[in-house]
Amino acid sequence: MKINRIDHVSINVNDLSEAKAFFLDLGLEVHAEWELDGKQLDKIVGLKDVKTACVGLGMPDGKTWIELVKFYTPSDETDIQKPFANTLGIRHICFAVEDIDAIVARLKEKGNEIFSEIQQYEESYRLCYVRGPEGIILELAEKIS
Repeated sequence: MKINRIDHVSINVNDLSEAKAFFLDLGLEVHAEWELDGKQLDKIVGLKDVKTACVGLGMPDGKTWIELVKFYTPSDETDIQKPFANTLGIRHICFAVEDIDAIVARLKEKGNEIFSEIQQYEESYRLCYVRGPEGIILELAEKIS
């Protein structure tokens, strides 16, 4: 038995366009867009009458894949949650970046919540947590040369 790699990370969103724009602003590219429904999808995800729209985003080198999913049916009856960095469960995605200052400045200009100013961790990284649309938390990490 062997695990080769993480294939993708899926993020459920209400506003697919806004979430897509957020990740495009970070530098990801759209690799695919599709809609799915039907009995096989119902069985796969364990729900009934599933209809979704999806956007597959990735880095130009194809090594990072994020799937944004909008469930048209069934809809989630709860409101969008805005978890904190210490909320239990899967909490954030970390991107290794270059020029963290420029990225954080651009995200601030667009109204995204920055958890704190950029912090230096020892002599290895400059780090910052950012909240994107619908409560998505990203960690940006720039390696110090």
